[in-house]
Amino acid sequence: MSIDSFKEKILIIFFSHSGNTRKIAKQIYAIIGGDLIEIETTDKYPADHSEILEKARKEIAAGYRPALKTKIENISKYDLLFLGYPNWWGTIPTPVSAFLGEYDLSRITIAPFCTHGTGGLAGTVEALKKQCPDSKVLNALGIRNIRVDEAESDILKWLSHINEFMK
Repeated sequence: MSIDSFKEKILIIFFSHSGNTRKIAKQIYAIIGGDLIEIETTDKYPADHSEILEKARKEIAAGYRPALKTKIENISKYDLLFLGYPNWWGTIPTPVSAFLGEYDLSRITIAPFCTHGTGGLAGTVEALKKQCPDSKVLNALGIRNIRVDEAESDILKWLSHINEFMK
């Protein structure tokens, strides 16, 4: 399956704690190109799975937005933003919320992709739409963590739909 060239100026931006979302972002980048940027926080998250779950739960409950190391010059030059994140407690991670709060994405189309354990997309897309009410948010791609290494056909199908929509 091939994908016609996207004509839009593309940014693939993602937050990845365990590396799963990074793998999907790199696969998307290999297929369509664009600019690839990782959302990084100034303070590192714990490596231990139980610790990160507890920290994420507390941050989400408090509405906390961590300071970001990642800065983007002239985000308005992009037409299409592929936004990748893991499902944290049924919503978008706080570093992604922090990113969304720092930039005006009102004229940018957002194509979300989410990695997850067993929670699927849960409330992630709704949270994204709530935080970016003036952005066009396309159908999201959800990839279960155990399928990250076998996700190419799902990614291609999703990208093909987005490419058709953007024409």
